[in-house]
Amino acid sequence: MAIVKIDKNPIATNNIVFSETDEFTKDMADLNNKYNTVYKDLETFKLALTAALPDNLPGIIRISDLGDGIKCPVYKVKKFRCQALKGKGNRSGIRLIYTYYPSLEMIYFIEAYHKNKKDNEDRRRIQKYLSE
Repeated sequence: MAIVKIDKNPIATNNIVFSETDEFTKDMADLNNKYNTVYKDLETFKLALTAALPDNLPGIIRISDLGDGIKCPVYKVKKFRCQALKGKGNRSGIRLIYTYYPSLEMIYFIEAYHKNKKDNEDRRRIQKYLSE
């Protein structure tokens, strides 16, 4: 398993520790400028995710072909409910990228973006944080 540099103070929810990269924090701030409920929506998502572990929620896919240096699974959240986007439900277009370390009971958020701003996850960023 890769050693993860934790850039923020981790927060525990239901025995699962959540942490995030500095870049994820900036991504969320940028999204919050347009969608003012995104932080509250993230907290709701965290609760749902911890209840669903070790299985995933619907709308979460595993990202493949990240290279040999990435040993832990990386996931993309494609169905993220954002209250600021009324009428969209979980089809908000907001994407979250995270990894889950079951042995550490930790979820590490790597990236957040809106699909209208970029097509796919930043694979270089994922490799930057998770390569061995």
